[in-house]
Formats: sequence, C-alpha cells, structure tokens
Amino acid sequence: MCGRFALRLARDEIRHVPGYDGVDADDWIDEDQFVPRYNIAPRTQAPVLRRGENGGYVLHTMKWGLVPHWSKYEDKTLSTTNARAENLVDGGGMWASIKGKKRCGVIAQGYYEWLTKGKEKLPHFTRHRNGAVMIMAALYDTVILEGQTTPLWTFSIVTTDSNKDFSWLHDRQPVILSTRAALDEWLDIDSSQHWTPGLTKLVKPYSDETHPLECYQVPKEVGKVGTESPAFIEPLASRKDGIQAMFAKQIAKSQKSLSKRPRSPCDSDIIDLTDTASPLDRGKRPKIDNADDNNTTASKAPLTLTKTKSDPRTSKVSLLPFGALLAFTRNPVSNEKESGAKEGEPWKGKYYNATSNMKLDSFLRRS
Repeated sequence: MCGRFALRLARDEIRHVPGYDGVDADDWIDEDQFVPRYNIAPRTQAPVLRRGENGGYVLHTMKWGLVPHWSKYEDKTLSTTNARAENLVDGGGMWASIKGKKRCGVIAQGYYEWLTKGKEKLPHFTRHRNGAVMIMAALYDTVILEGQTTPLWTFSIVTTDSNKDFSWLHDRQPVILSTRAALDEWLDIDSSQHWTPGLTKLVKPYSDETHPLECYQVPKEVGKVGTESPAFIEPLASRKDGIQAMFAKQIAKSQKSLSKRPRSPCDSDIIDLTDTASPLDRGKRPKIDNADDNNTTASKAPLTLTKTKSDPRTSKVSLLPFGALLAFTRNPVSNEKESGAKEGEPWKGKYYNATSNMKLDSFLRRS
C-alpha cells in the first residue's frame, strides 16, 4: 500500500517534473491549494499530472482519497486511498467507470512504508536511487456534493504486489511509472477509453533495472500527521541525530563514567617488592609473622607495599603478607564486631576492614 509520500520541491521544479525529459506542465489548476510537504497524508491536497483538453500535460491539485462521481456526500469510511491493480485488471467494482478515462500520475520524491517488526512499526522511505522524482500511477474523479457549488477533485494511488526486492518491507507497493514512455501510455485516454493489455503490463510489480530504487529507515515521527521535517527523507543511520550519533553518545557516556569511578586499592597503589627495582632495601626487609590458629609464620611469603586510600586513618605505607592483602582487597568484613576481633585479643585470621576502628598498625601488632 501507499499511505504517505513526500513532495517538498520548489513549484517551478515540480512543473518541469525532473527526471522525465520533455514533461512540462502547461498549467497548474488550483496551485494555491497545495503546500509542499515532507509528510503528505490521505485527505490532504497534492498535485497530480493528467492530460489537458488540448492533449498537453496539466498539473491539478486534488484531494487524496477518491470520492466517486455518484456520491451525494463525502463518505470518510470509504477506503479509497489506494486502488488495487488486480481490481482494475479484472474489471467491475467502483473503478470500472473511471479506469479507462480518468488516469493520472502523482508526483513524489518518494513514498513511506512501515515495516512491522514484532510490536513495532518502523517507517521506511523508498525513492529512485539517483534522487529523481517518481510518478506513481493513479486514478481521479470529480463530483459536486450536495450543498456544494464547486466540484471536488480527488485521486487514488494504484498499488500492486511488491517485487522480490521489497517484499521484506510490505506485500504491496505503488505502481511506479519510471519512464516518459510509461507515463504517456498511462495518461493516453484519447486513443482508447478502455482498459488495454498494455495497461495491464504497466501495473505489474516494479522491474525497471535502469531506474533502481533504494529504501532506508527514517524517523518514527513521520507517522504523526501534520509533523514536518527534512529529516523525514534522510536515512536514519547517517543522520547527525541518528543511529551513529546514538552510539557515539553511548561510548562517550561510558568513558566519562569510567573516568569518575573510584580507584580500587589494588589498581595502581600496589608495588611488588619481589621485583629487583623495589624502593626498599631488600636487606632490611622486615620479617612479619602471619599469626593464624596454628601460629604459623609467613616470613617467606612475598611482600607487597600498599597505600590504602579508602580510610584516611590507614593512609600510611605498610608491609603486609601477600595472602593477607588479597583477603583485605577482595573479602572485607563490614566492621570490627563482625570480624570477631576484640580489644586485647589476638587476631583470629579474620580479614581486616579499612573502615573499622582498628588501624593498620594495630593489625600488624596483632598479626
């Protein structure tokens, strides 16, 4: 289907229909009724290209959503935003009386379609890869409703099955008249006012490899009728506020968070005294016993120099057995009461806590 399209070009550029050589509109009927927009929705005004009385090209601003000529009032429950190509080929229905003599083309920079992904609907924009405008096949009609004195001109965009390159996006897509020859055949209502085999060929899924299409995701805001932004026709991945920018912001935020994180005592404040480049005199290295329940010593354990920064009361440089250091940095207890150590009693192998009331020198004396 086709539920939104974009046409935000200068009026002179629209008149010349860029990309279709020699197609220049002789006139633009109700030009003042059209406002160029990036987000053209059903029941709003947009220019269509049709044949004039003299056989030339005429631009005519019409309302999107066809109202049949037999209508007495505008039935807003009638779904005529799109006309299915199969119904035109098979004949019959409400399109039978207009498909032979009221054909037109809708000028657009591209059209929007929504990809259903789980519970999300992600808008995508499809356009010609070279950036040229596209003309979508359409039908139009005119009617004077009850209580009105001026005719109401309306149109409906013709849709067909999606080709294999776009079936992932939606099962329908508009019929695109990619060349002037295709446009002229669609607009030719003088030679025959009946449906022809040539027209049936035109409404088949898009297959013009000389005019390839491209499709990319765009912002979700385009789904709201009335919103306008040039960003609606730009790829979301390459926008300054798009996916690339989002990842860049996340990386910057992560780096900032890491720089503010408090340093661990074992990050950079530990110096291995087993290294020959020790700042202390190896010959004067003190012998420290690690008193546990068996009263064994740890004089042969490698020593490590640590500056504990978690508590200003213990910011002095002290020597600890390597095993005690690991216990201190990895599995501290919350306070002196939980450690089981009481004043005047020997240390029972529990781990020292930097936030307790015991200073590091007390720990060393007890060990």
